[in-house]
Amino acid sequence: MHDTLTAQRPSAASMSAPAIVKPLPAASRFILQGSAAVMAAAAAALALPDTKLACRASAHGERAILWLGPYERLVIGGEAEGAELTRLLAAALVDLPHSLVEVTDRQIAFEVTGPHAAELLNSACPLDLDLSQFPVGMCTRTILAKAEIVLWRTAPETFRLEVWRSFSAYVVGLLEEAGRA
Repeated sequence: MHDTLTAQRPSAASMSAPAIVKPLPAASRFILQGSAAVMAAAAAALALPDTKLACRASAHGERAILWLGPYERLVIGGEAEGAELTRLLAAALVDLPHSLVEVTDRQIAFEVTGPHAAELLNSACPLDLDLSQFPVGMCTRTILAKAEIVLWRTAPETFRLEVWRSFSAYVVGLLEEAGRA
């Protein structure tokens, strides 16, 4: 797999500003399911604001909670934080019915950045990724061609893609091809 990918998407504004795709450092990941009380307790335990708005992420440093559904969140932390996140969440949720599943090894993440990042992703993603429709902090589970991804806009020209590891070569190849088109 490539370390970085430069994808040129033509536009009237700039023919020389590429979209860059690069793998992100390893991370700890958990899928948390439960009631609103579970989500509030988890956010408090991780010192993050509770993500009450649909399709929004809450982040600080390497930690993030992404809203995937009313009763489901993706919790992300630094690679070395897995045991600490497990301990914090177990203590905070001990009396609350919930499901917490570690998915660290299932997924990897890529960053797509640059003035043409949204265009590149829209070559295979059906969402309107215009900044006015998909603002910074928005996240959702969606598809990129035939691969399920979690897409999170972390800055005006930057997206984080959470991809199942088994689809990563497909996703990178797809983005390479779209960048050449």
